[in-house]
Amino acid sequence: MTNTSATSAPEKLLPGWLLLLGALTAIGSLSIDMYLPSFPTIAQQFGVGSNLVQLTLASFLVGLAVGQIFYGPLSDRFGRKPPLYVGMALYLLGSLACMVSQDVIALIVFRFLQGLGGCAGMVIARAVVRDRLGTTGAARAFSLMMLVMGLAPILAPLIGGSVLKFWGWRVIFGGLAAFGLFCLVAIHYTMQETLDRRQAAPLHLGRTLKQYGRLLLDRQFVAYSLVGGLLQGGMFAYITGSSFVLIELHGIKPEHFGFVFGANAFGLIAASQVNARLVGRYSLDTILGRALWLPALLSLSIALLVACGVNSLPVLLAGFFGYLACYGFISPNASAIALSQQGKQAGTASALMGTLQFTLGITSGVSMSLWHDGTALPLMVVMASCGVGGLLLHRFVARPEHRRLLQAAAQP
Repeated sequence: MTNTSATSAPEKLLPGWLLLLGALTAIGSLSIDMYLPSFPTIAQQFGVGSNLVQLTLASFLVGLAVGQIFYGPLSDRFGRKPPLYVGMALYLLGSLACMVSQDVIALIVFRFLQGLGGCAGMVIARAVVRDRLGTTGAARAFSLMMLVMGLAPILAPLIGGSVLKFWGWRVIFGGLAAFGLFCLVAIHYTMQETLDRRQAAPLHLGRTLKQYGRLLLDRQFVAYSLVGGLLQGGMFAYITGSSFVLIELHGIKPEHFGFVFGANAFGLIAASQVNARLVGRYSLDTILGRALWLPALLSLSIALLVACGVNSLPVLLAGFFGYLACYGFISPNASAIALSQQGKQAGTASALMGTLQFTLGITSGVSMSLWHDGTALPLMVVMASCGVGGLLLHRFVARPEHRRLLQAAAQP
């Protein structure tokens, strides 16, 4: 069954297709956040340093970034559902393989496989939203999806910490496999196809490469994708380094780590729902531009304090909360503007956007693993670099290009 009709009321559809898309997009966060409290335990069991365990996160991000390159064009050619079947099946197998890994190298490899499958839901969910909604509707839909996505960073560390305490870290990956199976069944029975097969372009390597080339030359698309990606990179730096900083440096118990992580996720959810209401009153770019200031200033200030020897847990927690909350304004609006002119190639554009953004996430994650000096300084410097970089990129590249295009469109 094909549904190609656009709608301007995503709120009414939240119990159906939008709810499922939120769950599919949450796979990445769920797969990361649930096992974060087990980092010290995995390192101890395998007899390796925490930096090697952090590479299991980096390899997962590599899988997420690489896989999207393929799922986007495939979804533009064969429809949104068939690539989802393949991706979810691969995610299920990767999760089971992680559960039985016998050393950290095997875990790194199978985490890559898990990411390679899980990214299908993330990239195709964005394409489905673009299939059905205009720019403002898409920004509102992305914000509403965060209501579902945000449950993952709230519940996953709490569940992961409890599972770790009573059954061990391997059962965490068993739970992820069960979630993958649930998504696979839900896709088959509840998801409608949104791509009109009559308008699907033939799949050809040369054509696909040309599409990616044209997208890379689209200044608005690339600039807004990178603005969102830089702030996502800062968020992944937080995800990668927060367990070490909070558990090992500041003595928070692994089973209590989820409460801190969940509080920050609650801030992200609350901000995204405020954003859903604001997008009908203010331009997406105005909201985005104002939201970028706080994470830049917060992370830069805390980085300077840490460099001067100030290691205050309340200051760190306040900085983490502010940074993550602002992402609830930044991600939906940057994504919606980036995809606003890409209707006929929504899958390919969503794939490239995801690849660019997760490449920045990989870079921040690897930086955290390589620059490990036993303090919170690497984490805060990476977060500050991403926050300030996103602010400057938007102010001097993305916004001027967006205004130029709007002025050109307004001319007769």
